[in-house]
Amino acid sequence: MAALLKGKVALVTGSSSGIGRASALIFAREGAKVIVADVSVEGGEETVRQVKAAGGEALFVKADMGKAADVEAMINNAVTTYGRLDCAYNNAGIEGKQLSVIDDTEENWERVLRVNLIGVWLCMKHEIVQMRKQGAGAIVNTASDAGLLGVPRMGAYVASKHGVVGLTKTAALECAKTGIRVNAVCPGVIQTPMIERVGGQRPGMIERMVAGEPVGRAGKPEEIGEAAAWLCSDAASFVTGFAMPVDGGIFAQ
Repeated sequence: MAALLKGKVALVTGSSSGIGRASALIFAREGAKVIVADVSVEGGEETVRQVKAAGGEALFVKADMGKAADVEAMINNAVTTYGRLDCAYNNAGIEGKQLSVIDDTEENWERVLRVNLIGVWLCMKHEIVQMRKQGAGAIVNTASDAGLLGVPRMGAYVASKHGVVGLTKTAALECAKTGIRVNAVCPGVIQTPMIERVGGQRPGMIERMVAGEPVGRAGKPEEIGEAAAWLCSDAASFVTGFAMPVDGGIFAQ
């Protein structure tokens, strides 16, 4: 069977660890040349090393997705290097602080929204411009089950991920006749450094989160990467504007 992304150029943001790193490896396995983008140089370069060790091709670009100049330079770098941009997986995100609505701060809200929502918008802004020149492209954004449901003490994060879902649908409609598809993945509880940080703030929280998974386990970063790769591939050519839960059944409850 032919590789899903053979001959394509793919950008994966937030790919220094977790879902982003796993996705970069999967995109490369499926035949894509991968731009590994992250604010963490050490982690990003390690992802590139792993891609190359597995026989793939990758380039690291340092970029803060919350900064417009960084995002524009990142896209320009990708196009200068590879001549085009076929797929973009906008995965970079932060969890912020766990605070109630009444205890939350402007600083926390501004930081979370800057990376998680404005950052996704900035990425799409420049990705879509390039993809329109090509007449085709596929974009996937990382939302979350928190973009479909409420989560106590995580108001800024929940608002940012609901925003990603809405922005994904809006961009999908605007791009529907241009050959560009835009979708989102909504992970549940996944074994990543972010979940470890969130769960570590309260004793027993990780166990409770995993217990809430109908399938009885946490997901693996690779399971999100597989979904993102499929959504970016031609196999999903009639799928756009979809916020796909990849969550072990949480949203089905």
